[in-house]
Amino acid sequence: QMQLVETGGQLVQAGGSLKLSCVVSGRSFSSYSMAWFRQNPRKEREFVAAINANGDSTYYAGSGKGRFTISRDNAKNTVYLHLNMLKPEDTAVYLCAASTTPWNIRGLEYEYDYWGQGTQVTVSS
Repeated sequence: QMQLVETGGQLVQAGGSLKLSCVVSGRSFSSYSMAWFRQNPRKEREFVAAINANGDSTYYAGSGKGRFTISRDNAKNTVYLHLNMLKPEDTAVYLCAASTTPWNIRGLEYEYDYWGQGTQVTVSS
């Protein structure tokens, strides 16, 4: 069973940056594709970014394209999300997710098998 633990969320001013981390327990991290989603206070979940198992292919939702960067370190069982030029509308709980399909970067919520609990990002104006 995989466990995903996100950290790095905090209160930040608009225009600022954050680095989120998701540490995954389990022996097969390097065979999983990973993604970040975010959930607003109305519990609506939105895809943010995805990365394939070996890290050479990524895909971003329009809202974060050019501002967010997803990356991974398979030696550390960790996936990252760098958030730049943050806006108040980026305020959400950010969750990481793992898919057993190594090449999956479609960002479809139902294709992800394991989820973390999330980390809160709050952007003040």
